[in-house]
Amino acid sequence: MASVTEKTAQSSLSKKAVGLLVAVAVAVAATFWLTQPAAVTSSFTPLSGLMTLKSTAAKVVPYEVAIANPQPTLIEFYADWCTTCQSMSPTIAALHQQYGNQVNFVMLDIDDPQWADPIAAYGASSVPQFTLLDGADRPVDTLVGKIPKPIFQDLFAQVLAPTPTP
Repeated sequence: MASVTEKTAQSSLSKKAVGLLVAVAVAVAATFWLTQPAAVTSSFTPLSGLMTLKSTAAKVVPYEVAIANPQPTLIEFYADWCTTCQSMSPTIAALHQQYGNQVNFVMLDIDDPQWADPIAAYGASSVPQFTLLDGADRPVDTLVGKIPKPIFQDLFAQVLAPTPTP
């Protein structure tokens, strides 16, 4: 029969083992929780930004068509290598989806020599540059860099507002 001292030692050892198992379980759970990817949120990566940039560029109105029609036009001067252009691409894609039937969205790659004339005409010296033209192709505003979506929405509201008739 085990003595009281042996029972106390076994009980103490059992408590330590249980405590150790609990600590390991908590550590594993915490590690899993802290390192699991966020399934609900989308994160920006250079590759996802470039893919969105290319996808949006494929869907926009050609420059010549935009200039020939009476809708306002947003010209984005961009470059594939521009990380700010890439990070702006989800915003521009969302704006294109929201306003695409009222505003021409044009994207001109500054590294493509065919766009040298519009680049010079609109003074695109930094990317991204966004030049908003009214329905008569007159510049309304030029924005450079990372621009919040509400700024674009305010500009679009200005150019899309009905003009008062005298």
